[in-house]
Order: sequence, then C-alpha cells, then structure tokens
Amino acid sequence: MDWRGRRQSRNIDDRRGQPMRAAGGGGGLLLLMRVLPWLLRSKGGRMLLVVGVVAFFGARMLGIDLLQLGGPMPQQTASFSAEEQELAEFVSVVLADTEQTWQKIFAQSGKQYEEPVLVLFSQRVSSACGSASSAVGPFYCPADRKVYLDLSFFRDLDRQLGAPGDFAQAYVVAHEVGHHIQTVLGISQQVRNAGRGKSAAAVNALSVRQELQADCFAGVWGHAAHRYSNMLEPGDLEEALQAAAAIGDDRLQKRSGGEVVPDSFTHGTSAQRVSWFKRGFESGDMTRCDTFSGQI
Repeated sequence: MDWRGRRQSRNIDDRRGQPMRAAGGGGGLLLLMRVLPWLLRSKGGRMLLVVGVVAFFGARMLGIDLLQLGGPMPQQTASFSAEEQELAEFVSVVLADTEQTWQKIFAQSGKQYEEPVLVLFSQRVSSACGSASSAVGPFYCPADRKVYLDLSFFRDLDRQLGAPGDFAQAYVVAHEVGHHIQTVLGISQQVRNAGRGKSAAAVNALSVRQELQADCFAGVWGHAAHRYSNMLEPGDLEEALQAAAAIGDDRLQKRSGGEVVPDSFTHGTSAQRVSWFKRGFESGDMTRCDTFSGQI
C-alpha cells in the first residue's frame, strides 16, 4: 500500500504501555470504599463522613473534583521500536482514509458520519463493554463506539494465520470500522433485538450475517482506497482476500484440531468472508451489502 506521508487520523487513543484504566472515579473513590465500613461503625467516623460528603458536594459546586486532587494515576513510560511506531502510524492513516470514505458516502444520503475512536493498547484494555485481553483480537465496542486493537495481532495474522501484508492489516481495521457503521445506522441494535429469546444457533446465524456485512463494508472502503485515494499496489487485494479467508470459522476450527461445527459459526466461512469482501470491493456500493436478506 502507498500510505506513507498521508493524513493521519486525530481519533487515535494510544494507551500502549499504560496501566489498564478503571471505570469510575479513580484512586480516591477506591480509597473511600475501603474505609467506608470503619466510618460507619463509629460515631466519630459517621460525623467525619457527613463532613466529608458536605465538603465533596460543596467542592463539586465550585467546579473542584476532590477525587482528582491526588493527581492522575502514574503512567508507565514505554518505548516502542521503529517497527511498532510505523505500524501505529499506518493504522492512523488507514483510519483517516476510512473517515474520508464514509464521510462522502453518508453525505450522499444527507447524513453526517460520526467518526469512531481507535484505541491502541497492549495486553489488556478496559472499555465500556468490559475489560479484554489481546487474546480476543481486535474488537469494536458499540457502548462507547470505539475500536480496540493490540498491534501484536498483526504479527499473529502473519505468523500464525498466514496472512501477511499491509492491506491484510488494513482490512482488519476497516472491518471493525464496518461494525461502527452498523452501530451508527442502527443495524447492530436490530440484530440484538432479533436475537432475544432465540436459540444459540439462531443467534450465531445472526452474528454471521452481521460479520459478513462488516466484511462487505470493509470492501466498500477498499474500493474507494483503490479508486480515489490510489493507495493500493499490485498484490494488495490478494492480501486482503487471504486475510478474510484465514479468519473464517471453518478454517479456524480446522486449525485448532477440532470438528467443524457450522451451528457454532459466528463470523462465517472463509468462502463467505472472501465473497462478501469482494462484493463490497468490486461495487463500492454499501447497498450491495445486505447480508440479512436471502442466502449468504
């Protein structure tokens, strides 16, 4: 891919090398929870608690957050190799290009595109969907509308899954952005509603259709990156197709040495993922990405 020197996204939240952020009020709140039983047991403690509550809300009225007076949580100093930094810049460029593509597509129908934030993390991360480790791979959280990515996944994509190349990596980012598109358009909520009260097999089948649509949306971006941004080079499309095939449910189950169980599929077969990515790539038309009607 011809990506160097291009605009980078402003929507990158780089948390690599930082301790996992806890939800809520930080260290001050944790300390309060620890001493609260003692405060409630004694008369003096209860009086102190009343004074503290009054002081807390009084300070909040003045715009002061007492929970933060101790300063921010200490951050770990991390150093990254030139290769890691280049990967981070690459992801930022790809995200920026998806922003440009989807801004234009949404504008064509009179809508405004809400850009997602992409969080880079190392090993573990906390999101509005809960905490997760790198083992889950890249994911999108609809609750905070953010994409989460540990760059080490690209190494696994190459060495373990046999799908090297920068456009293979770009496909991964574009696929997660595809889930953001589904959230913005209300598709994700419709899928959740449709799955309520259904069997596990039925819910999995809905998940497959949702994942294949995200593949198709990734292909729509790939079409624009090739035709309008001139980012693609010979062999790039093959890299993306190889990545789509590598993470098909059937192939992953075979690699793990287990039996291929179609009812357990949540992302689709290799052939399905390749087919839907190609449909989006060849057409550049998101209306061709209706995976919820008819056969897939």
